[in-house]
Amino acid sequence: MKKSHIFLLIVIAVAIGIIVSTADDASTYVGFSEAWAMSTAGNKKEIHVVGQLKKDPNGHIIGIKEGEDRVSFSFTMVDDEGKEQEVTYNQPMPPDFTRSEKVVVIGSYKGDVFHASKIILKCPSKYQEETINV
Repeated sequence: MKKSHIFLLIVIAVAIGIIVSTADDASTYVGFSEAWAMSTAGNKKEIHVVGQLKKDPNGHIIGIKEGEDRVSFSFTMVDDEGKEQEVTYNQPMPPDFTRSEKVVVIGSYKGDVFHASKIILKCPSKYQEETINV
């Protein structure tokens, strides 16, 4: 066998090893019901839940509460299935949090509350076309 063939086989083996090792870390977005089921079944991995902030009929965000330490906060999130859940985050509120269209919380349940370790925001695009009334 040529040295180039051996090198190519080693590169392929390393690539397969990387893919196999990271495949277990891949996560899909779930709702709070499925996240709760996963948590009670003993899943210790962080879970990704996607949804929106709870709003009143006028479109104003409700349910945001400042933590006792004045740094953390909690909020009410509604997943894509319509289930509401209190979420706590032990860090300051991300910029543009209240302007976000969608919110992804990454974390796990502790009791009845979802504790987020990370928050990912999908903010309104400044490139969206706006309607102009003439």
